[in-house]
Amino acid sequence: QATGLGGTTGEGSGTERIESMEPVRDRVIRVTFNADVHSSIQWNFKPQQREIYVVPGETALAFYKAENPTDKPIIGISTYNVIPFEAGQYFNKIQCFCFEEQRLNPQEEVDMPVFFYIDPDFAEDPKMAKVDLITLSYTFFEAKEGQKLPLPGYQ
Repeated sequence: QATGLGGTTGEGSGTERIESMEPVRDRVIRVTFNADVHSSIQWNFKPQQREIYVVPGETALAFYKAENPTDKPIIGISTYNVIPFEAGQYFNKIQCFCFEEQRLNPQEEVDMPVFFYIDPDFAEDPKMAKVDLITLSYTFFEAKEGQKLPLPGYQ
């Protein structure tokens, strides 16, 4: 699931990590959400909120909405990225729809949750000292038999 490229988020560690995290209350970060669709898929896809405010060490929940406005079922699959790239190592997804095929029937609309946290170590990293905005971006592609997702930066 991880490409190893800049901006890739981490997978949330076990519940013991989440339960033992101490929120860094004096460090508020604005997380904005972006949604794109590749020309290969005829979906409508958008975040349900433009932004939320989180503190490192606290879990957060956001939602995206996907709709298939066509008269045929379509299977999509998404990739994601985090900007600034250096913040990706601290952005941990606990639950996400990325890299899993999503089938939408004709005219179907679904809510897609993203449950995440920013690692408390973010607040200790000098390179993150001036970072107070993180953007989580998803792009949906149509999933076709044998098709491989494009890796960011490699064509």
